[in-house]
Amino acid sequence: SLASTAITCFTRGLDLRKETEDVLCPANCPLWQFYVFGDGVYASLSSICGAAIHRGVITSAGGAVRVQTLPGQENYPAVNANGIQSQVLTRWASSFSVTRTKNTALEAVGQSVSTARPSTGKRPKKPLDKKSGNKDCKADIAFLIDGSYNIGQRRFNLQKNFVGKVAVMLGIGTEGPHVGVVQASEHPKIEFYLKNFTAAKEVLFAIKELGFRGGNSNTGKALKHTAQKFFSLENGARKGIPKIIVVFLDGWPSDDIEEAGIVAREFGVNVFIVSVAKPTTEELGMVQDIAFIDKAVCRNNGFFSYQMPTWFGTTKYVKPLVQKLCSHEQMLCSKTCYNSVNIGFLIDGSSSIGDSNFRLVLEFISNVAKAFEISDIGSKIAAVQFTYDQRTEFSFTDYTTKEKVLSAIRNIRYMSGGTATGDAISFTTRNVFGPVKDGPNKNFLVVLTDGQSYDDVRGPSAAAQKAGITVFSVGVAWAPLDDLKDMASEPRESHTFFTREFTGLEQMVPDIIRGICRDFLDSKQ
Repeated sequence: SLASTAITCFTRGLDLRKETEDVLCPANCPLWQFYVFGDGVYASLSSICGAAIHRGVITSAGGAVRVQTLPGQENYPAVNANGIQSQVLTRWASSFSVTRTKNTALEAVGQSVSTARPSTGKRPKKPLDKKSGNKDCKADIAFLIDGSYNIGQRRFNLQKNFVGKVAVMLGIGTEGPHVGVVQASEHPKIEFYLKNFTAAKEVLFAIKELGFRGGNSNTGKALKHTAQKFFSLENGARKGIPKIIVVFLDGWPSDDIEEAGIVAREFGVNVFIVSVAKPTTEELGMVQDIAFIDKAVCRNNGFFSYQMPTWFGTTKYVKPLVQKLCSHEQMLCSKTCYNSVNIGFLIDGSSSIGDSNFRLVLEFISNVAKAFEISDIGSKIAAVQFTYDQRTEFSFTDYTTKEKVLSAIRNIRYMSGGTATGDAISFTTRNVFGPVKDGPNKNFLVVLTDGQSYDDVRGPSAAAQKAGITVFSVGVAWAPLDDLKDMASEPRESHTFFTREFTGLEQMVPDIIRGICRDFLDSKQ
């Protein structure tokens, strides 16, 4: 047959209706936009033209391709070929292969219509809007669905329908929300990641294809696994966009969920719980922890828990849930102490310290800084060295990556001179914290000194604290305890540190980090 269907760069195997079909791929498809899963045998989710280029059947100049439908399989491999990196897919319901078309007459026609629109008789949709999605809803969402025996196959399917409706209403797209799915049962299984699909249609299809696993509802285990593994940059999480896990629970968890809730909060993940069919009074005896919802959600303020009486007639619950997931400003768990603080280090450069001890001070600062997520939208670090004079080594806006900050700390040169700590605190409050005082991050100052200050430290420290800066004082060797306490924020005991030897600084690193995180959390409650 000479009749050959012109398709677009994005037509997928599953969009074709026949067992064997001859198609024409357009020229100049952007290679980086192709989604291809597998090698030789491709999951039907793959772009046909992408698979054909990957296989070497055509080049980016387009041309004719024969597509043969094949059964589904497991473990489609990721292979880089002809400029296209195919991706791994654990399981899919159908596949296809691509070969060259035998008919040369077709090739001739092929070139002339190669950039044509598909001849399906439909008007081409406006591509842009749909692809970019709902820009007002910025979120990276994992749907943690219940695949346990509690829910059973029938309700599992109703759950899939509900999740599908939520996914569609969210407005998934390149610039909008991205979603993935994890199934909780005996062991958690990540079904697909954020990066796998950026169109609602693909997500919907992937959700329909999910198989029911069965087993205990180890929701705690699945929640912890998802918080730790799902949101990495290589799996498609985006910087500065709220991370959300929506836990669907039929009944109650078989395991403990409290620890998982703590882990999720530490990782800056906002946990929502959608509970269906709450345990009845008779069933409560079987529940490990009656307050399981309160312990798992991001904040126990009512916003993060959502209840539906049953899985039937859930359509009216879709929109309110979507509205919650899109309320950017309510995502209280996105900000963690690791990504939302400014830490200024005030370093004593007086002559009593000496060169080799000064190196140990810089090492201490590096080790504290290392713990934080430094970026233009994350935490920031600054350093000032002082004697009688002050020198800003670098300010909060100078370096926005961890590597650059650590390298700047290594390159600080020792000044050597007197000790005017009070003046230095005033200088730092004004010049280093002044420009960021209205910013979103919480401000911390860590003062390191090895001796008595020649000037008053109490007044300048009080002024710094009044300006919203939490002060930690770290003294070494001859630093008088009274001075250290006068500088430190309340409660003074937990903000004052002292060691006889410079080598003792290393042990203090975890305590300083914990102190910053504790103060950060207290300020958020």
